[in-house]
Amino acid sequence: MTGLRVVPARRHGRELLHVTLPSGRTLAWYDHENARVTVLSTPDTDAVLTALNPYLSGRVTIGPPPVPTAADLARLALHPDDDLAPNRPGEALRIALERDPDPPHRLRADLRRSALAAEESTGAALEALEPGGWRVLHSVPLPGGDRIPHLAIGPAGPFVVCAVPARGRRVRIADPEVTVGRSAPRTLLSTVRSLAERAAHALTAHVTPVLAPCGASAVTGAPADRGVRVLRDGELAVLAREGGVLKPTEVAALYGAARDRTLWRHL
Repeated sequence: MTGLRVVPARRHGRELLHVTLPSGRTLAWYDHENARVTVLSTPDTDAVLTALNPYLSGRVTIGPPPVPTAADLARLALHPDDDLAPNRPGEALRIALERDPDPPHRLRADLRRSALAAEESTGAALEALEPGGWRVLHSVPLPGGDRIPHLAIGPAGPFVVCAVPARGRRVRIADPEVTVGRSAPRTLLSTVRSLAERAAHALTAHVTPVLAPCGASAVTGAPADRGVRVLRDGELAVLAREGGVLKPTEVAALYGAARDRTLWRHL
């Protein structure tokens, strides 16, 4: 078999090398992180390994695609309207701004835009954890018009993360209130705790609430209850160094359940 191409690709946060025919049909892919070559058709194995030889290092596992798990099958059965995985960071705010944009001569900045920027920054920081086995959902809708800004599920467990726009301002925490700059204090710690409790009820798993001040010049004070974590958007990477709570199969199962909109409708 001649003319095979090796094409870089990205899937579920992983960097892969696809081996394709000139027509574009994929014969196999190489996952360097897992040291595995997945071959779709056994007779193509020798040709695939020849094409991948310059890229292989050390010992690799060679075999067919793994049998789909229950979580994989549930995901495939989801109706597109019920799948929350495509939601972008700040999805609900994006829709609100599209439906009701800023007036052309607004005197004050639209607070929705700073909130959207904070959710985009926080979402990007969480998505950067995906190569380490994390899965992230954004703008998870809840009954009553509430929503979970970010739900991150990884080896360290599930986390509800609420972004707080605080660019260049000091954040002061006096549980349950959080004050950003000269703004009036808000009971944000109560809010993030409540969202984590609702997520825990839906997932039947312990969920850690996280408050993420974005771009703050300083953060003072701390939650009275250590159950709430305060991590700036630049500090969320610390979660990648934590683990020992969930196995990869458990992460996949929780993520598969959480991405189904119907899970959240009766909280």
